[in-house]
Amino acid sequence: MKKYLLFTISLAFAIVSNAQLAPHKYLVKFTDKNNSPYSISNPSSFLSVKAITRRLNQGITIKYNDLPVSPAYVDSIINTGVTLLCKSKWFNSVTIYTTDSLALAKIQSFPFVVGIDSVARINKNSQNPIFAQNNKLSPIDLSGKSAEYQNNNYANAKINSYDYGFAFNQISMISADFLHNHEYCGQGMTIAVIDAGFWNVDSLSVFDSLWINNQILGFKDFVEPGGDVFRKHVHGMMVLSIMGGNIPGQIVGTAPKANYWLLRSEDAATENIIEEYNWASAAEFADSVGADVINSSLGYTVFDAPWMDHTYSDMNGHTAPGSIAAAIAASKGIIVCNSAGNSGSDTWHYIGCPADADSILTVGAVDNKKKYASFSSTGPTADGRIKPTVVTQGQGTYVANTQGGVVSGSGTSFSSPVLAGAVACLWQAFPSKTYMQIIEAIKKSASQFNNPDSLLGYGIPNFAAACLILAGTIHNVNVFPNPFSNILHILFYSDDIDCVDIDIFDITGKKVYSEAGLHRNTGYNYFSIGKVSNIAKGLYIIRISSNGNIFSRKLMKVE
Repeated sequence: MKKYLLFTISLAFAIVSNAQLAPHKYLVKFTDKNNSPYSISNPSSFLSVKAITRRLNQGITIKYNDLPVSPAYVDSIINTGVTLLCKSKWFNSVTIYTTDSLALAKIQSFPFVVGIDSVARINKNSQNPIFAQNNKLSPIDLSGKSAEYQNNNYANAKINSYDYGFAFNQISMISADFLHNHEYCGQGMTIAVIDAGFWNVDSLSVFDSLWINNQILGFKDFVEPGGDVFRKHVHGMMVLSIMGGNIPGQIVGTAPKANYWLLRSEDAATENIIEEYNWASAAEFADSVGADVINSSLGYTVFDAPWMDHTYSDMNGHTAPGSIAAAIAASKGIIVCNSAGNSGSDTWHYIGCPADADSILTVGAVDNKKKYASFSSTGPTADGRIKPTVVTQGQGTYVANTQGGVVSGSGTSFSSPVLAGAVACLWQAFPSKTYMQIIEAIKKSASQFNNPDSLLGYGIPNFAAACLILAGTIHNVNVFPNPFSNILHILFYSDDIDCVDIDIFDITGKKVYSEAGLHRNTGYNYFSIGKVSNIAKGLYIIRISSNGNIFSRKLMKVE
């Protein structure tokens, strides 16, 4: 008995010495999932109908890592007197908090425990490198109607189904308004937002429509289980506003009618590797409740304890815990959108974790003129894969502020939700497509798909083009609908940068519409013509001219 006690004390001392943490947070890894009431043959006991349906629609089987951790093992851990923080079925582990070294020794002695790893260090002065560094906010004067605002407002009133206000540029840059105008606004789609907190989302007017229409499906805190996510960090609130915000004339999000789960995994006051395990637990939960899309405006490279730091060689998609979890989430048929990071101008200029994960959309940033934002983290991954995947507006992006107004913000934290909302709307339009088919269409639609690089990846996506790619109707020049009534859409591919002239003639040769000098970029270009509602019914010819090339097509005006 004395020898056993001495062994226990020695083991406890070894664990404490190796961890050197105060307070202590640990990862407890299990050997198996035995003694469990769960089985692969009965997935409805641990997965929602929507989660099972997502798998069935994409031919994804229920696997061992879908099974929850053994409740018997969890109970044994709790009975030692430690505090349970999170469970992870993908890692077959739990995270715990304790200052009791003897409890740790007892846990280590359990035959079903592989080992105990330390995963936290507290440092109240640290900042998160993804969403604190270079994420800048600038107030705007809503009373002053700037030329940019007036132009956006005019475009909204004449063409779009939403008055996007200040958010028009970030929406139209990727042709998300095309999806909205075809009534794909995220209805029936579920987006899980994994972030640091959702300050006052339960009271700010920008989210009123989400609550009124029961689009907030729920919320959960993985940092402080049972905590109030609405009294934590503002970051998740701003991220959510880019997707689900709705104040006509000021800001409308990229998925204003989607459903949302609000999940807190990030402790903004610290930078510890436990947050990657929190992220994994949040992603597992998102999977289990049937999320279609995950937006994660988070990332990890260095920590409060230097021995936890990632190196660039770790950015290979299968080393960092968060990256492993993101790849598993993708394997469950979820589209994960993750910020590239804000380290582009730092010594560490590469993407972080989980942005390096395979089969996800890693999102970098451009400014409102479609130019690379210098803070946006760069690729490639350590194993040579293209990252970022695509880019959207992350410099001068409009977001909600804590007073219920709108501010201009910068950071890849804001470019990722611009994309994530549009992804949900695109998938809504093509529900039979797999997550990889959606991702590939987005990549193919992007401005430099044929010549990707480490700054912009495949470039700025065009969701109008992605729709036609998924429909199998993409051509060098697309004019639709035909017949038309109140609006015409023009989509065409360009190998260079130039200007475009658009003219419409009636059958007598009279010009009834003309617009000259429209700027075109490389890749797919999308224009909406909303000034054709007054044209009389009949047969017309549209002529599109650029750099000596002319395209003509017959059109029929109805109504």
